[in-house]
Amino acid sequence: MSNPTTARTRIADLGKPRIIIIGGGFGGLEVAKGLKKAKAQVVLFDRYNHHTFQPLLYQVASSGLETSSIVFPFRKRFAKQQDFFFRMGEVISIKPEENYIETSIGGIKYDYLVIANGATTNYYGLKDVEEHAIPMKSIIDAIQLRNKIIRNMEMALLTDDVELMNSLMDYVIVGGGPTGVELAGALAELKKHVFPKDYKELEFTHMDVHLVEAGPRLLNGMSKDASEKALEYLQNMGVKVHLNCAVKSYNGYEVILNTGEKLISRTMVWAAGVKGKPIEGLHESAVTRAGRIRVDTFNKVIGHENIFAIGDASVMEGDADYPAGHPMMAPPAIQQGRLLAKNLKRLMSKKEMKPFSYFDKGSMATIGRNRAVVDVKGFKFQGIFAWFVWMFVHLMYIIGFRNKFFVMFTWFVSYFSYDKSNRLIISRNKDGVS
Repeated sequence: MSNPTTARTRIADLGKPRIIIIGGGFGGLEVAKGLKKAKAQVVLFDRYNHHTFQPLLYQVASSGLETSSIVFPFRKRFAKQQDFFFRMGEVISIKPEENYIETSIGGIKYDYLVIANGATTNYYGLKDVEEHAIPMKSIIDAIQLRNKIIRNMEMALLTDDVELMNSLMDYVIVGGGPTGVELAGALAELKKHVFPKDYKELEFTHMDVHLVEAGPRLLNGMSKDASEKALEYLQNMGVKVHLNCAVKSYNGYEVILNTGEKLISRTMVWAAGVKGKPIEGLHESAVTRAGRIRVDTFNKVIGHENIFAIGDASVMEGDADYPAGHPMMAPPAIQQGRLLAKNLKRLMSKKEMKPFSYFDKGSMATIGRNRAVVDVKGFKFQGIFAWFVWMFVHLMYIIGFRNKFFVMFTWFVSYFSYDKSNRLIISRNKDGVS
């Protein structure tokens, strides 16, 4: 990135209110879309030039989808939107008293600021885990994991050392939420249907998939029925599920659990939690210990009049149904983003804003082909119908007709063939095995 002291954002003052959005995730995207016809200049900052459909990162990591299927360029998405500007850069600090932000590409003033920069991986102070584990937050993480999974198999073919071979073929996933459960199921399917055809010389009884969850059950945010069914599905697929277990350390080879058990694996995926990533300059009282930003029922940041925060970045005070904040998932971010866009237009028209009320449409997770669990209000169902519902809902939220088509086509082909055609290593070999 350019030097902040010399770079310029090069955004002209149009004489209209300027709304700056930090982050192009689900929430930020909805705010920008909702301001399409507003009499305002909309500026979106993101460190990447594309939106990523994070719920399907695990399918890129497990070779089920091409990278381009779940990302979409911001400039293409907003090409026809007037008075919209995108800048690829990272926001370093906020100066509320000046209505000004400092970024990696220069500074710029705002009239209204929306913080929608999501969350980052929470390693709970485990520095060795942070150093050696792979998170699942970005498309780069997914590609890194895919590279490592395929490279591990290639390396396993080259060794006569049984312990080394096992460590290359075994995987430890930490976190029993949707990401962990779905990735564990995908790896189990690779083990059964794909890898034996690619690597005929290997004995896949040596390959183990471990799922470690600190709590007493999987999918803690879903119903007990969904949790129990997910556990049943995974165990039937050969996944070794460790409940009430937490990771104490990981050195890149040996995982030590709080029970004293040791798991030997060259690959750990960390999907055990997230935390906020507040930007410097906000009022001290506005930021929680977990790094989330306190907001009122209008998503206005506590202590600030023209700064708002939505989605994973925020924790809303005053919602009796969610005293600890709304779930750090896409639906709350989408709903908050849509309402905030309307409220910003109301503010600019000198009208009163409307408070946010979260409508929980339900939760779902898939555990491989024909296996999914769905909780919607009044209904809980599992199996193949739940799996089709899961596919339909995810297709609807993917941006771009081309992406929807290719994801649907890939899933259709994979359903009948179990083919995972994107089994590619796209990197230099930096994961040398000793």
